[in-house]
Amino acid sequence: MTTTRPAYDTIGAMTVDRGELAADARTVLFLFSDTGAGHRRAAEAVIEALATRHPGSYHTALCDPLTGPSAARPLRWLARLYGPAVRLAPWLWGAAYYVSNSRPAMSLLWRTAFAPAAGVVRAAVASTRPDVIVSCHPLTGRAAVLAADSVPVLTLVTDLAAMHASWRHPPGDVVALPSPQAMAECLASGIPPARCAQLGLPVDARAQAGPLPDGARAAVRRSLGLGERDFVVLLAGGGEGCGGLARRTAAILRARDDVHVVTACGRNERLRRRLAALAGGASGRITVLGFSRNFTDWLRCADVVVTKAGPGIIAEALCCGIPLLLTSHLPGQERGNAALVVQARAGRRVRGVGGMLREVTRLRTDPDLLAAMRAGCQTLARPAAAADVAALVAALARPSHAAGADLAGPAPGLADPARDLVGRAAELVDTAPSGPWTCR
Repeated sequence: MTTTRPAYDTIGAMTVDRGELAADARTVLFLFSDTGAGHRRAAEAVIEALATRHPGSYHTALCDPLTGPSAARPLRWLARLYGPAVRLAPWLWGAAYYVSNSRPAMSLLWRTAFAPAAGVVRAAVASTRPDVIVSCHPLTGRAAVLAADSVPVLTLVTDLAAMHASWRHPPGDVVALPSPQAMAECLASGIPPARCAQLGLPVDARAQAGPLPDGARAAVRRSLGLGERDFVVLLAGGGEGCGGLARRTAAILRARDDVHVVTACGRNERLRRRLAALAGGASGRITVLGFSRNFTDWLRCADVVVTKAGPGIIAEALCCGIPLLLTSHLPGQERGNAALVVQARAGRRVRGVGGMLREVTRLRTDPDLLAAMRAGCQTLARPAAAADVAALVAALARPSHAAGADLAGPAPGLADPARDLVGRAAELVDTAPSGPWTCR
């Protein structure tokens, strides 16, 4: 499949594509925030799918109302505490998560700490005049609904198993969900089943393509400077580079001289500098990455991933067929993620550095176990998620698409309930009821 990658210009708080557009192109506004990496990556995966399936038909804009240039300074400061909190005091993040995980708590926060986000989103809506708004972050949903007026809002949930109250109060006209667990929480909160679509978590086109064949894998490894026969362990800690990566990297290098370690530090520059100094004495057995735009290539070349239980890395690793060793999870936000992986036999929980080393050694010396875990990945992988969400966006943006006009149909892998939802998208938006689950 040919992939079309839009080019972007940054305008204020927004990033707007500047590709060639048809005269009747529709506009889609994506709301996200760079707290972690998963929200942006999910949005860009859907943008990529729209550009591939409908070249020139959609003008897309990305807006970050929490940490972008137009965000209110107090809100920007508050949102940027996410990185230090999850790296240095995850218990504090967990406390904040559970204290705010209710409708009354979020109602208070929407009207106080997070109220300035609404102004940025209103300005973005006025500037872009979108046909659809896609909210990819739990703290942008209410601002999207308030600013939308008659514009349909799609809530794209980017957490995997657990759903914070901020995703659900209020939801958009349609909610795209990543897992059965998230669907259950959505329904339990009173959102009508007809407005929920369980589609999976969008990943970019390279991850969607699945495991690399041996020849292509060798070629990509050469392009990245990796040995074709190396056993590659990729360590990742989300966009903030958390999870004791320095300690784990050093332990693997000491214990195994037959392993090449690739450590992705994300935005954690202090960690990157520390590991870069370590690399000098590692005889070429370590590669240190910062915030990498080609992270998926490194992932597809790995033999195993050691990571915290972040939703984005799990979704991408499953699609790429790379077994996961899960070292930790953020309290609240990532609860339940590891259980999904373990139940599918796509990975294992590991406790401490010693537990990690034992599992790395087992996978290094037991190719049958490695192959079985790769097979387990395929039972959970949802490579069509980005295309399915793009089909839903297209149906909301162009009601004629919901009836099948000018569209070959939803993505081939779309589940039947989601296919029905795409077919009813225009009707759903036109007849949106007011009730306890919406603030319109």
